[in-house]
Amino acid sequence: MATLEIKDLHVTVTTEEGEKEILKGVDLTVRTGEVHAIMGPNGSGKSTLAYSIAGHPKYNITGGTVTLDGVDILSMSVDERARAGLFLAMQYPVEVPGVSVANFLRTAKTAIDGEAPKLRTWVKDVNAALERVTLDKDFAQRSVNEGFSGGEKKRHEIAQLELLNPKFAVLDETDSGLDIDALRVVSDGVNRYSDQGDRGVLLITHYTRILRYIKPDYVHVFVAGRVADQGGPELADELEANGYDKYVKAAAEASA
Repeated sequence: MATLEIKDLHVTVTTEEGEKEILKGVDLTVRTGEVHAIMGPNGSGKSTLAYSIAGHPKYNITGGTVTLDGVDILSMSVDERARAGLFLAMQYPVEVPGVSVANFLRTAKTAIDGEAPKLRTWVKDVNAALERVTLDKDFAQRSVNEGFSGGEKKRHEIAQLELLNPKFAVLDETDSGLDIDALRVVSDGVNRYSDQGDRGVLLITHYTRILRYIKPDYVHVFVAGRVADQGGPELADELEANGYDKYVKAAAEASA
């Protein structure tokens, strides 16, 4: 069993007014075999957590630790974190003109494994992964995400997840902008990944609709840069019924 452990994480970003603290002491532990959902209102720091774990240079770690099996990942470069077993599916996947999906995926797989996959087998694997997320195999020859619809970008990220098969997947609002059919395809892909039994998922979302398809073991409520509450799947049902209002009010009173 592998463990991704976040302890007392503090993160700031640089604004025109100076440094602004976004994460204010986050504690969270994800083990392989578990699905954790992070829910919360806009601006609560959910995406900041995802990008800080992945190593985005915009976010400044001012305190705390993030370890994978006891090894500090905050001292690693972005590519070293990927090789250690981390994967980030972005809320807004970037376009990479001039780089084909096929070349991008093979380069990533080579970097992570330390050797290039056999070409004939790899082409079959890529085509099969694209088919599972209902993307035509012609997508392999297109530039990464260029001209893709929002749903196609998200499905492409799930194909990446399946092919790279990391220890831990951090999925930042993978459900945003998806219609019901794309939501099911994406959810099925996440479930195939987690059903291996030795993979961990940190799923960030505003809404409970994706949790109808991906059943979390734990739900964490994120408000004002902290984990305000946590529980099992029933907590998501409570949030669906009552929203985040009581948590937002409590956070405002605590900071007053």
